[in-house]
Amino acid sequence: MIIVPIKENETIDKALKKYKKKFEKTGTVKQLRARQAFEKPSVSRRTEIKKAVYRNHLQSQVQA
Repeated sequence: MIIVPIKENETIDKALKKYKKKFEKTGTVKQLRARQAFEKPSVSRRTEIKKAVYRNHLQSQVQA
């Protein structure tokens, strides 16, 4: 359960924005989408490796 403390003069828009940020940080929607279709562990490992290689490539470009 997400609790968003609201100050006295705070608008509803700001409170909603805070709520959305907290909700996004929990990763609930991302987890739901991932669970909709089963992905084999080997496939998920392969995508993780591809992401790591891509990040490493970007980092090496910045340093050069």
